Amino acid sequence: MEKLTCGSDAAASAGENPIRRLYDWVISWAQHPRAGTALFLLAFAESSFFPIPPDVLLITLALAMPGKSFRWAGTAVLGSVAGGVAGYFLGYNFMALIGDRILEFYHLQSNFAQVQELYRQYDAWAVAIGGFTPLPYKLFTITAGAFRIDFTTFVLASAISRAGRFFLVAGFIYLFGPKVRYFLEKYFNLCTILFTILLIGGFIIIKWLM
Repeated sequence: MEKLTCGSDAAASAGENPIRRLYDWVISWAQHPRAGTALFLLAFAESSFFPIPPDVLLITLALAMPGKSFRWAGTAVLGSVAGGVAGYFLGYNFMALIGDRILEFYHLQSNFAQVQELYRQYDAWAVAIGGFTPLPYKLFTITAGAFRIDFTTFVLASAISRAGRFFLVAGFIYLFGPKVRYFLEKYFNLCTILFTILLIGGFIIIKWLM
């Protein structure tokens, strides 16, 4: 996942980097009266094709209005799950026509076999791993459709993982305010990796007990 930097301090040194310009454009929506709508649409688009994760706008909005942190997180969850459903049907119906091209654009072809193995082991619950970790969520939503993963479980796993991710961010900001910004920027990906290790460990224990 892209670095979750909320400010524009690095803008001067970013030069003409198109991703940086896109990033700054996303951040600029925090000042817009329709910021909530923008967050929903960003979360929706990122689940299937957009490169900038919704966390960047979520963090900016939550820092500006800590009292609404959980409201912003809920908006991001709804948008992300809805976008995940769109990505699922894209992979289910148009993998060869569109899905493969999206994965190629983001150089995710090499991850295709890894995701297939995760689905083989954990079925649709592999989406819970993809929805929380730094791995591009679009990789999991599109391939879930391509591999014909159970749709109901897919939606449930998406909702759990995205809620866990976005409400974790909101909770940190609500409790600690601007002081947690540096922590989120530097260690957020590490936290998600540790959570994923625990998540996979939970799957292994459940399988062992069953």
